[in-house]
Amino acid sequence: MTLYETEVVVVGGGPIGLASAIEAREAGLDVVVVEPRDGVIDKACGEGLMPGAVPALQRLGVAPAGASLRGVAYRDERGAASHLFAGGPALGVRRTTLHAALLERAEKVGVRRLTARVVGVEERGEHVTALTTGARVRGEWMLACDGLHSTVARVLGLHRPSRERGRRYGQRQHFAIKPWSDLIEVHWTRDAELYVTPTADGMVGIAALTRRGVRFGEALAACPELAARVSRAPRATPVIGAGPFRQATTARTHGRVLLVGDASGYVDALTGEGLRTGFAQAEAAVAAVRLGDAQEYEGRWRQITRDFRWLTRATVALANSPARSRVVPIARVAPRLFDAAVERLAR
Repeated sequence: MTLYETEVVVVGGGPIGLASAIEAREAGLDVVVVEPRDGVIDKACGEGLMPGAVPALQRLGVAPAGASLRGVAYRDERGAASHLFAGGPALGVRRTTLHAALLERAEKVGVRRLTARVVGVEERGEHVTALTTGARVRGEWMLACDGLHSTVARVLGLHRPSRERGRRYGQRQHFAIKPWSDLIEVHWTRDAELYVTPTADGMVGIAALTRRGVRFGEALAACPELAARVSRAPRATPVIGAGPFRQATTARTHGRVLLVGDASGYVDALTGEGLRTGFAQAEAAVAAVRLGDAQEYEGRWRQITRDFRWLTRATVALANSPARSRVVPIARVAPRLFDAAVERLAR
């Protein structure tokens, strides 16, 4: 079996894995990314990078083409509540465009990549090894960035099974239509939230967050205003899905292994903050590696994700309660509260 040796093993080559690898290379560390999928990877997501994620990408040296978005509008059949970002615009970016830009940057800074699936983890003294079907990748540290259903978190016993009923799922499709707004629109219906995000290629992505069993077409049809807008637009991509959301971990570190991004735990996609917090976690994880102190990362993780976890839990609880139909009316009659919540998450 082939043995690769490095300083940092990054498990998972999605946006957060690549961001972590770039961070580590910029810090002067040798890095190997282990990812089973080759090339550009797509994912069902809202594709809106909140304002706080934009400078994080710039710091990594990544500038994907995107549509500038001034704010967020919550809509239902009775009206809308809007907020314009105070700290600069968000960016609507196709996930494939973002991933391609991160891949290019990772290659430029010297990140090594291995196409393989991690099936186990071995910890011995001051080394940790990723076990794949055809190779072993040994490093001084491991950053597990392998997503919602992290193999590393499960192998190390860090995954905490959820007993929550009615966990939610995401689905997304693109429509070849000129964007009609420079806001991220969130349409609230009885059974779903529909995120509408313009992208730089003149398309509009619609992501539906629903309970299990609700098909994308059903979720879209339940919002007549939005369905009418795209009814004649060509479907530019197939429907793809992700989930279930609400994944939890008992800890974010295990010896020399650090869980980063969705692998470290995830509440829900409702507030659209996965990438912003993931980029911040990547920076904090590499800083902890440089210090040689995993517990430094555990503390920083709690700080970075605190607002995301609490505000998202509160919003999801409201969305799943009998008061669901009052979400947009509440936002309209309490604009300061709505503005403060959105701006807090946008930072």
